[in-house]
Amino acid sequence: MTFQHLARRSRAAFLPALAATLAPGLAATLVAGIAPPARAADLWAKQVGAAQLRLIDVGLDILTTAGGSSEHGDVLADLQGGAHDPRQRGFSLNQMELSLQGAVDPFLRADAYLVFQIDDEGETSFEVEEAFATSQALPFGLDALGFQVEAGMFFTEFGRNNPSHPHTWAFVDQPFVVSRFLGGDGQRAPGVRVGWLTPLPWFSEVHLGMQNARGETLPSFLANDEVFEERGIGGRPGAYDEIHSLNDFVYLLRWVNGFDLGDEWSGQLGASALFGPNGTGSDGRTRIYGGDLVVKWQPLSAERGWPYLAITSEVMARDYKADAFFGEIEEGAGDVVYLGKDTLHDWGTYTEVVWGFRRGWSAGVHYGFGTGSGANVDETGARASRNDDPYRSTRHRVSPVLFFDPSEYARVRLQYNYDHAKHLAGNDAHSVWLGLEVSIGAHPAHTY
Repeated sequence: MTFQHLARRSRAAFLPALAATLAPGLAATLVAGIAPPARAADLWAKQVGAAQLRLIDVGLDILTTAGGSSEHGDVLADLQGGAHDPRQRGFSLNQMELSLQGAVDPFLRADAYLVFQIDDEGETSFEVEEAFATSQALPFGLDALGFQVEAGMFFTEFGRNNPSHPHTWAFVDQPFVVSRFLGGDGQRAPGVRVGWLTPLPWFSEVHLGMQNARGETLPSFLANDEVFEERGIGGRPGAYDEIHSLNDFVYLLRWVNGFDLGDEWSGQLGASALFGPNGTGSDGRTRIYGGDLVVKWQPLSAERGWPYLAITSEVMARDYKADAFFGEIEEGAGDVVYLGKDTLHDWGTYTEVVWGFRRGWSAGVHYGFGTGSGANVDETGARASRNDDPYRSTRHRVSPVLFFDPSEYARVRLQYNYDHAKHLAGNDAHSVWLGLEVSIGAHPAHTY
């Protein structure tokens, strides 16, 4: 189904077709009034009026890697940056993700993603990555006008990479510019998001979001004490972390447009912006803005998805307006310092090209770049070079990858990373990672 076909329908009309196209067994959970016979594979089913509600989408995804790098320890962990990246020499269990999806009633569906992980210190951790409800019907016919509401704990819909899960990535690690601006775990928080499929003659959707600004997954905003101790932006200390008004939330605006370039080419163009407070003081504010582009080619003669070509590019920038500070940067240090107001600017970009050259086999290359302006401060309050900071230094990354998909439920990837970064002792780092990903059970369809 092309973007033009989707754009000619309201959300209420095209959801049944989209669900049936991407996951036939899921259609009944999305649309009231359709009651297919219960299946033995259903974990739970219940008849509600004319609709049959089923909990059918339960899946498990395991991502593990092995490899090494010319760097090690904390330097390697900072170099990788992403929470689900390979961050140590040897073997890593990057994540084990349990996904649950199903209908609540004819008006709501629910999604939850639970992640288990063994970190680079060998400790097992568990987190609720996402847990949210999505409207399937709204009062006053708003769903027929293209509106949809999402509420709960979810990834911020900024750009291409941040809202996605690691099992949807072509490469084994998160682009480092995303880790810098939106955190190693991806920016996510409790909140609400409203989506509107506009009546424009092409696929055009607007997202408006409001989420909490505090937490370890929001390093560019209020963050928390742990974030400021480990990687406060520019070395600035934390001083403010409470909600007093509507100005103390993070707000999202995203506009995404899809288009067709003939029968074999299609694309998507998006723009995103985030606004909210940061933890440097009552006058601290952060703005993050960016654009993204995806272009895909797949011939009409493709066999089970091959051959194909996918080009993804994203650019983002951050204005981090730090408030003035007076006090001890490190508690108990005894040194009281004064830091004036300052604005730190950072920007970065990445481009990924992936070519599926024969059935089951693909190759790709990733290029990332990040830089900025504005000085850091050290633990004494003195000005310091941002190029000593692994999350602000000028940096380039080139990563070729080769991967093999024996089926849609398994993938093997071999990836090499070359990093040139000012914060590294020798400026250069070399890493090689071999990744294995396997999925069992149902898994939701990937976004475009």
